[in-house]
Amino acid sequence: MKKLNEKVSTAALSAIRNRRGHRPISANRDGGDTVIASYNVHKCVGVDRKFDPERVAEVISEIDADVIAIQEADKRFGCRSGLLDLATLERVSGLVPVPIASLSSTGHGWHGNMLMFRKGTVLNVRQLKLPGVEPRGALVVNIDFPTGKLRVVAAHFGLLKRSRELQAKHVLASVAQEEEMPTILIGDLNEWRIGRRSSLSPLSPVFDPTSGAVPSFPSRFPVLALDRVLGHPHDLVAAVEVHDSPLAKVASDHLPIKAHIDLKAIWERSYRQPGPRVLEAV
Repeated sequence: MKKLNEKVSTAALSAIRNRRGHRPISANRDGGDTVIASYNVHKCVGVDRKFDPERVAEVISEIDADVIAIQEADKRFGCRSGLLDLATLERVSGLVPVPIASLSSTGHGWHGNMLMFRKGTVLNVRQLKLPGVEPRGALVVNIDFPTGKLRVVAAHFGLLKRSRELQAKHVLASVAQEEEMPTILIGDLNEWRIGRRSSLSPLSPVFDPTSGAVPSFPSRFPVLALDRVLGHPHDLVAAVEVHDSPLAKVASDHLPIKAHIDLKAIWERSYRQPGPRVLEAV
């Protein structure tokens, strides 16, 4: 009976993973020289209601990403202190936080958003205050890797659709003002809809909102693609997967998502030539 239930669950998850509007497994391709991930750690409280930062650190180590965007890294109210053990994270994964001006002297993130990296050089960091009913923010970080420069926008969008629409437009307008380079928008974007009804539709055509849609929530039986990774150019992302280890299914109510990107190939194809460029659709 247990094996039968496992087969049914696997078949159901496969059907969910491949339903219309989501990124099918067949869209993934081999390759990729850099791994970018995103993880809403749910303030380090697992589905078993246990507060366990060490468990979260172990999941982050399992992901083995070069860069990871973390949401809900701080307490939301009061002193907004950081919840992760940064020393443990560096020891088990080699990741260190991108330096930012936190909302609290003991905080780790910007409105709970933290970006960690283990290779490359951080060129500059911008902290965006996003519009909407709730206090929300995003980090815009340019990183110079041996394979080329990459802009990472790490965000946590709001719960209300209208707020998410405004936040998507704000991120797009902000990025358009900067130097053109391969760009990843990643994080918990709190949107499960696909197509015209999606609050992420304002991101088109610069980003393709469906390209990084893989179910990641809730962690026990993921059916909603709340966590996204979107690339510009669209073929920057070679593959997207959900990290669904046994520990990840318990450590948070979200599963981490993981993207393999072809930074070197995209940079050599589209960005080798000197001179200014503007962000444009592909």
